[in-house]
Amino acid sequence: MRWGSNVMLELIDLKAILIIAMIFIPLERLLPLHADQKVLRKHWLNDVIYLFFNGILIKLGFLALVGSLMIAISFVVPESLFGIVQAQPIWLQAIEVTLVADTGFYLAHRAFHSMPFLWKFHSIHHSIEEMDWLAGHRVHPVDQIATMTASLLPVYALGFSGAAIAIYALVYQGQSLLIHSNTRIRFGPFKWVLASPQFHHWHHANERQAYDKNFAGQLPFIDALAGTLYMPERMPTVYGTDDPVPAHYHQQLAYPLKQLAGRVPAGGLQQHPGDTRP
Repeated sequence: MRWGSNVMLELIDLKAILIIAMIFIPLERLLPLHADQKVLRKHWLNDVIYLFFNGILIKLGFLALVGSLMIAISFVVPESLFGIVQAQPIWLQAIEVTLVADTGFYLAHRAFHSMPFLWKFHSIHHSIEEMDWLAGHRVHPVDQIATMTASLLPVYALGFSGAAIAIYALVYQGQSLLIHSNTRIRFGPFKWVLASPQFHHWHHANERQAYDKNFAGQLPFIDALAGTLYMPERMPTVYGTDDPVPAHYHQQLAYPLKQLAGRVPAGGLQQHPGDTRP
């Protein structure tokens, strides 16, 4: 029993969750984007469940999938490559990890919007109608495991050092919380280099001109190069998707599978079923 408790504590870092809450709840009160939005906004408890329990499924699934793939990759990638990569300064490795990982993230994220089969899973994340620091945790495990694998598998395969990957992971986690947060923080000229709330809020906007834009997780210039950047000066006021995503955690986990089985009427091809694009 004690072993099981220790495993649960490792999978759910209560101290980290508390620290994050103590940072972002006051920040969203001091610098709110939507000042009338409540701390206990609509479906906040559902996203708390995601925060505490979804990570367990994601970590276990990610480790199993990436572990299996790395065994296969080890027969292809020469070990000498690891030495060359790790001989670089840590700061340079961290930059390279971010470039490689966010390129993989962009491609996976765009695929989840473009392919109806994958969109059924990703629509869970886009069902968020009020953005805050909790919102980023509402993501289907299949979506997150696949995206993380596309993002990090090349990083592991190339042999980047653990320190460089840790720096990337720390920055990514902090940035993910910030870009979903209900804050009016702007990055000025750096908004073209680093993902900001302005950049990512438009990805979640339920406005036609913003559909299928801003796929990068950290580096907006990837979208600029790919022609998928949309970042006007004003901020969106309406978020979410027109897909009939249910409201509760267990229902949202089952929702894509029920759609695939034909028991829930499918919306449209992508995130907004009312869209009539070809």
